Amino acid sequence: MGGFFGVASHEDCVFDLFFGTDYHSHLGTRRGGMAVYGEKGFDRSIHNIENSPFRTKFEKDVHEMSGYYGIGCISDYEPQPLIIRSHHGTYAITTVGKINNAKEICDQLFANGNTHFLEMSGGDINPTELVAAIINQKEHLVEGIQYAQELIDGSMTLLLMTPKGIYAARDKMGRTPVAIGKKDGAYCACFESFAYLNLGYTECRELGPGEIVVFDADHLQTLVQPGKEMKICTFLWVYYGYPSSSYEGISVERMRYNCGAELAKRDNVHPDIVAGVPDSGTAHAVGYANQSRIPFSRPFIKYTPTWPRSFMPTIQTKRNLIAKMKLIPVHDLIKGQSLLLIDDSIVRGTQLRETTEFLYQSGAREVHIRPACPPLVYGCKYLNFSRSASDMDLITRRVIEKLEGGEVSEETLKKYVDPDTEEYANMVEEIRKELNFTTLRYHRLDDMIKSVGIEPCKLCTYCWNGEE
Repeated sequence: MGGFFGVASHEDCVFDLFFGTDYHSHLGTRRGGMAVYGEKGFDRSIHNIENSPFRTKFEKDVHEMSGYYGIGCISDYEPQPLIIRSHHGTYAITTVGKINNAKEICDQLFANGNTHFLEMSGGDINPTELVAAIINQKEHLVEGIQYAQELIDGSMTLLLMTPKGIYAARDKMGRTPVAIGKKDGAYCACFESFAYLNLGYTECRELGPGEIVVFDADHLQTLVQPGKEMKICTFLWVYYGYPSSSYEGISVERMRYNCGAELAKRDNVHPDIVAGVPDSGTAHAVGYANQSRIPFSRPFIKYTPTWPRSFMPTIQTKRNLIAKMKLIPVHDLIKGQSLLLIDDSIVRGTQLRETTEFLYQSGAREVHIRPACPPLVYGCKYLNFSRSASDMDLITRRVIEKLEGGEVSEETLKKYVDPDTEEYANMVEEIRKELNFTTLRYHRLDDMIKSVGIEPCKLCTYCWNGEE
């Protein structure tokens, strides 16, 4: 995914930039970066954060950098922010999004006279550099940003810092958020609104879909009005968002409580305890426990002081191993117990199967699994939700192909998406057997949308039902 923080201040902004960016560390695992502009011009620092957190890697930089404008990011893939010199002058840029048609755009840019792109490791073009190249095709920055958002198949939200101010642009369908904070003598823009609260900022507002603003230390001006249609990613509430986050006025923690309660209303099992897979499953489990009046417990504890995020390594087997090693059992709460376990989702199923086996080995009598969202049937086209190479990495698609005996048409897939069909029931039962759960019941899409509490037409649910 990735996250960002930008600040414009009358005073040196590096302290706010450092901590504001660090508050986005849950959104990315590979690169961190900060760029500033001040009396000495532009300065930038980028570090690999795969094996050490952002705060540790940038502790020296925060004492050496200075400026009154700054943008920082946590990135799951490419190094950024980038400093670009073009006919617009020099600017720094950072992005969050996904570009599905990168090759076609590159070919078009080469035909228009663009000479080269720098390569990331693996031979891919840095998406942020590609966005800058698109912007530079136009005479004005705002026109260029709009052109990039129209040209890109996927999504694109960005911060762009010039010597005169910082531009913030939300994806045209609002799939990812941009929140604006304000305090005396400073404005900030960020992915996670809670990132500015402990830095003395107060809530100003969220940008609307496709809205573009520019701000300095004293002023915030809308340059492009927000569009009327929105498709914000629902998974922000279910999984990606930090518990203290809020999007479109809806608290992540409250939504997860609601999710758990809705799951409990439809359930018919009677376990001894309810637990959540740390960390995102915990609030869902509390909501389930409060609704069902079945005790909430923590039968295993996540050891986090020195471990990076479980999906940090690029090799799947290593990610699974780290996830397993972080969970420490509390045998007194497991042995002989019937447990109902809530996780945010099931993607490949590998980690949850190992977690279940771990509970059985620790003496659990039953393990009932309740994912907090419907079965993931389609890979996300709009955000870098996971490193899955194809839809067939999803356990649902492998099981569906097995049940159907080969490739599956879109019409057939729709039958497996509907929770009231026999095909759906067969898929869930096959997944249950394959992953060795006592029972398995997914959250229904209609209940999950109800848990969010905003109009369904404003939510992106593509990964569950394939509807754009």
